[in-house]
Amino acid sequence: MGWSQMLDFRRLLRALVYSYKGLRDALVDEPAFRQEAVLALVLIPVAVWLGKDNVEKALMIGVLFVVLIVELLNTAVETAIDRIGSEFSDLSRKAKDLGSAAVFLSLALVVVVWALMLLN
Repeated sequence: MGWSQMLDFRRLLRALVYSYKGLRDALVDEPAFRQEAVLALVLIPVAVWLGKDNVEKALMIGVLFVVLIVELLNTAVETAIDRIGSEFSDLSRKAKDLGSAAVFLSLALVVVVWALMLLN
């Protein structure tokens, strides 16, 4: 692989455009993502203010990004399932429930990390 292939800025630019479109779609079409994004925007300055050192700040901010990432993946799963069909399927239900459980656990992680940091 030559340098020209390794430094394919067009590919990087396309990836950034796709990422932007995905974030835009999530913000416009997904109320849960919007709520979690607003929560993150509020809590990030709080983490910077309350974190005792850079490690605490990074952990408190990092878990907020984990929630957003998991929500995006959950939305992707739900969108793919909805694309397949609207009729009831136990497997579709299970896939959506598992995605929802992942979001729940990521939110629980926020509570645990923030509690440990703030009650320390």
